[in-house]
Amino acid sequence: MPNLILSWLAFTSYSILAVYFWQAQTPNKGDALSRGRLGHWVSLPLFLHGYLLLEGVFAGGGFNFSFVNALSLIVWLTLLVYWVSRFFYPVGGLQALVLPLAAVSVVLPVIFPATHPLENSGLFAFKAHIAAAMLAYSLFTIAMLHAVLISQVEKRLHHGRLPKVLQNLPPLLTMETLLFRMIGIGFVLLTLTLASGVIFSEEIFGKAWQFNHKVLFGFISWLVFAVLLWGHVSYGWRGRVAVRWTVGGFALLVLAYLGSKFVLEVLLQR
Repeated sequence: MPNLILSWLAFTSYSILAVYFWQAQTPNKGDALSRGRLGHWVSLPLFLHGYLLLEGVFAGGGFNFSFVNALSLIVWLTLLVYWVSRFFYPVGGLQALVLPLAAVSVVLPVIFPATHPLENSGLFAFKAHIAAAMLAYSLFTIAMLHAVLISQVEKRLHHGRLPKVLQNLPPLLTMETLLFRMIGIGFVLLTLTLASGVIFSEEIFGKAWQFNHKVLFGFISWLVFAVLLWGHVSYGWRGRVAVRWTVGGFALLVLAYLGSKFVLEVLLQR
């Protein structure tokens, strides 16, 4: 019951803040709110959301990493990165886009409860593997969002006018700088995730490493991001090329993890 109350409190706070931020989507005003007192208030539902995730994922001393918990954690980490980035970059418009998603994601575990404790969840290697994986997925989620926004901004600029929702976004060069920084960090974390899964499979999962569809899509996505970073450093890839490679790599990553989780838990009820 206490967690249910906290979930709806976080949902209400996220929703109210989302309304304020969306109403402030005019040049300069959104960033002023993000860096001001209202931006500080985002930390309240963000803290509640994080607490609820800890309670849900580690319920009963196990490790419940269901589809809805995974989705909620990715959105929470995305908003956390934006909330920290607001001190350094004008990301008020980006934060406004994520707040409604956070409001929905915080109540998903309440609406769709699931209990799938994983084996070997007490091992440090297992926890480190999962932590690296989720940090990588969240960063690539933000990178994909950035890539889509960059594409939309470029497209609208060619038509001479930006819609209201895009007018308060950071400049394109700033967006692209953030994009490749997040891809670079996410690539390192993804490398650690794949390497630990191969080397410590026996310790983490209790069985020898197996080559399956999840591993295949994971390594293909790793290769896509590796080529993108190489092309950016060597040939200055940016703009539409970077957008296409980022979206493609993220789609493969979704197939590698969330796709299999969705099929097993939602469609097959396992």
